[in-house]
Amino acid sequence: MTKTPLACWAGIGLVAMTLAGCAVGPDYATPGQLLPGQWGNAPKTTKPLDAARLGGWWKKLGDRRLNEIVERAVAGNLDVASAKARIREARATRRQAIGALLPQIDGQGSATRSRSSAATSSSGTNITSNLYQAGFDASFELDLFGANYRNVEATTYGVDAADEDLRATLLTLIGDVATNYTEARGAQARIALARRTAASQRETEKLTRNRFTAGTASALDVERAAAQAATTEAAIPTLEASYAQSLHQLGILTGEAPTALAGLLGSGGPIPAARGTPPAGIPADVLVNRPDVRRAERQLAQATAKIGQAEAALYPSVSLTGKISTTALKTGDLAKNSSIGWSFGPTLSVPIFNGGELRAAVEVAEAQRDQSDAALRLAVLTALQDVENSLVNLAKERQRAGKLSAAATSYREAARLSRTLYQSGAASFLDVLDAERSLYSAEDTLLQSRVTATSNFVALNKALGGGWDRPVEVERKRVVDTNTGPHLRAAY
Repeated sequence: MTKTPLACWAGIGLVAMTLAGCAVGPDYATPGQLLPGQWGNAPKTTKPLDAARLGGWWKKLGDRRLNEIVERAVAGNLDVASAKARIREARATRRQAIGALLPQIDGQGSATRSRSSAATSSSGTNITSNLYQAGFDASFELDLFGANYRNVEATTYGVDAADEDLRATLLTLIGDVATNYTEARGAQARIALARRTAASQRETEKLTRNRFTAGTASALDVERAAAQAATTEAAIPTLEASYAQSLHQLGILTGEAPTALAGLLGSGGPIPAARGTPPAGIPADVLVNRPDVRRAERQLAQATAKIGQAEAALYPSVSLTGKISTTALKTGDLAKNSSIGWSFGPTLSVPIFNGGELRAAVEVAEAQRDQSDAALRLAVLTALQDVENSLVNLAKERQRAGKLSAAATSYREAARLSRTLYQSGAASFLDVLDAERSLYSAEDTLLQSRVTATSNFVALNKALGGGWDRPVEVERKRVVDTNTGPHLRAAY
């Protein structure tokens, strides 16, 4: 008698294996993308870009402090921590979906002690008895039309999308760190320039006062010199505030206090710069190298699988249930042949009338799939735009920086000549003020251009899909719960 249920379950397994290949709904296929063959603003090439060449791009800036901050940001950034948690969530959701493909078995047991009164007893005496029961309940839904299979497929794509989301988060993080670090160094350089210029202008003011005392300069010249020095000094607090904002943002990006990196950056340093331009490859590379594009593609695949899951609800479903139980008056009599009972059988459920709810659910899934398809195509176009814009911006800003450097050199010589001529009486004081003002403006604009050029270099690497190229630990939880087993409830 005990062998019969096992044979039945073996038959059930055979039926399930026979029907396992059936599914409804569309099978996902990666959509084709109509892309240009060449970049419009890069050297012509037909060779795809090796993604390995994009890894660790920030190291080309040659700044070890930047490298250190990137490492700290990857380890401590809170957006990265959230992305890691989303991966764990996606993986757990997939395991849940897989569980629906397997039989569900529950064990149960009970022990009852009862007493019947003499008035109801055939023997005319009070009777006390025990009743023990134990058994297993099992159920198994035959995935006839692939609803559970489509769910596993959808959650598998969801895991892939979560992986790409982490890569996209890291790409954005590293770009933000590099940009804010560059802006912080640019602010420091501009502060130093303003202080040097203000000190020089104060020297000019002192020279003018001496000439005024000697009767060779006017009081107007003295006041003009003082006003120009004060104007330059007035720019310093604004630049210091700009530096502080970049510093604070770097602290937040590393997951630390806003001023945590003050000691690391406080000693100053050059503005990071890279001479070369990263290879752009061909436009089709963005489909492979951009994690946001890959994430959008996986989300489209997930939405497609959910259509089949919704459509399967339109068809009949069959579940197999079974039970094995044993009942005895004594625990020693449990599991004996005479006390064992069993039952099993199929349950058929056929949707007959639901007011169009199930069909509407399919249409909802189809509409969501179309939204994901549009999101993918937009992500591709946005990626192409990002690369083209970054290529142009980097090239043109470097050209601009070259012209600004030449202008600053000329203004530097003009300032030197005007001061020499003024001291010899061959030039007016207005010429000196104009030359110093122009020199400061040219040098300050040149520093801003260098910051912009490096920021454009960062943007181009981001647009091409360059990011973190080493494994990231995602299974380690940031919050570790304790005392999670059975325990006394806390009083509130």
